[in-house]
Order: sequence, then structure tokens, then C-alpha cells
Amino acid sequence: MTLLDPLANCLSNILNHEKIGKTEVIIKPASKIIAETLRIMQKAGYIGEFELIDDGRSGKFRIQLLGRINRTGVIKPRFPVRYRSFEKYEKQYLPARDFGLLIISTPNGIMSHREAINLNIGGRLLAYVY
Repeated sequence: MTLLDPLANCLSNILNHEKIGKTEVIIKPASKIIAETLRIMQKAGYIGEFELIDDGRSGKFRIQLLGRINRTGVIKPRFPVRYRSFEKYEKQYLPARDFGLLIISTPNGIMSHREAINLNIGGRLLAYVY
């Protein structure tokens, strides 16, 4: 089985386990992009603790779910976005103003759109969560 987009697979697994009421989910394979996305979601309070389990292959994450995610997904294609035009994508992917996060990849690393606005930098859209 080949995995075309591990980040999309991770976010859909998290959403599916949230919907059926599970308290944790195992995500494989592990990657740096997934780890940074999970760190941002954890900092915003959408997920609990997560840990990397080294299985000798590509690794996997065990993620504690808190039941706070309504919807999450990747944004394809990964649009380039300037810090002044985040509002357009907020309206497109998030349900209300100041509700949810856009996760973007910037030259300074992966961060939420609010951090990018504060730093006045743009990047490429990766995912959304609310």
C-alpha cells in the first residue's frame, strides 16, 4: 500500500476517531511535517499529548484525543499566501471569524496563520482545523 499524502491520512484518521468517540489514535507513518502540525494543534488545545513510537521502520504517533475537533483536513493544492491575504483563506476554509486555525509552512517553519500574521510572513497553506 502506497501512501500518497501522509498528512491527509493523519488528519482524516484523527477526524474519524474523534467522530466515533475514541480517546486515542495511532498514526503511521511518522514525519516531521506531521509532528509540527500536531504540535500546533496541541498548542491550540485541539489534541492532548502525543508521542513518537519508534518501531524500527518509519515510526508512528500515539495521539490523545480531547473531543474538540469538529473538522480538519489538508488544503490541496498548497496555495502560496501572503500575510495580508490570510483573510480570504480564513473565509474559505474556516466557519467563522477567530474560530479555528490555518496551518501554514513558512520560511521560519510550520506555524498557525495567527503567528504568521504577527511575524508579517507568508507561506504555503498546509491544513485547517476547527
